[in-house]
Amino acid sequence: MPDPYFKSDGVELYLGDMREVLPALDVHPVACVADPPYGETANEWDAWPDGWVDAVAKVLPNSASLWCFGSARMFLDRRDEFTAWKFAQEALWVKRTGTGPTSRDRLVKLHEWAYHWYRGRWTDLHHEWERVRADPAAVARNGGAARRTAGIAHRGEYASAPTWTDDGTRQPLSVTYLIEAASVRYQKRHPDEKPLAVVEALVRECTPPGGLVLVPFAGSGSELLAARLLGRRAVGIERHEPYAEEIAKRLSMNDLFSEVSDA
Repeated sequence: MPDPYFKSDGVELYLGDMREVLPALDVHPVACVADPPYGETANEWDAWPDGWVDAVAKVLPNSASLWCFGSARMFLDRRDEFTAWKFAQEALWVKRTGTGPTSRDRLVKLHEWAYHWYRGRWTDLHHEWERVRADPAAVARNGGAARRTAGIAHRGEYASAPTWTDDGTRQPLSVTYLIEAASVRYQKRHPDEKPLAVVEALVRECTPPGGLVLVPFAGSGSELLAARLLGRRAVGIERHEPYAEEIAKRLSMNDLFSEVSDA
């Protein structure tokens, strides 16, 4: 078993290709949050790592979730690698600054997708969305109590419709409009760094407190930091040592809360 590149407070980081490192680790994660190279350009850093989905599947139980960042093109091109998985839902992060081609025949990309996959029974998965404050006007219109159809799963099944009391909160939306602070945007540690608030929601949703989440493409370390802040454990793998070094520095920071306020 390889030695960790960094280890602290329930978080372990390993250096190398995840397809080689992961089989050598004696780890039992209960969920995975992945941000792989999309394989959409000719750049070496963007090359799709063939076989990574199978490598992850071998260490995850059937009751595990796989949240994977990507584009529609990426998932269409690689759909054969996800045939053993069932699609559940998607989350969309709308950014301040667009990316992509500068030519006039294509739109500038202003969003990032995260797709939720699973293999076993939906009811066996861990689900924990942090509720958010609702629009006060909508709460007032509800008059404190209302009826709704509950238990509508993504698979189209219906359950009973109980009465519920509006407590001023609601389920989060599938679209996140997160405008990063300038201190975050212009001091990124990785070209594809995801904001802490975006990945925190995914780590919380799929991993119970104290559970181990796998991060096969650690990148900037956002998912690893999110896991630690949320009371989860994490094992990450990064194949580029300069980024692994930056992750180690980030996780070694004493004042973590200053970063949370920026994200």
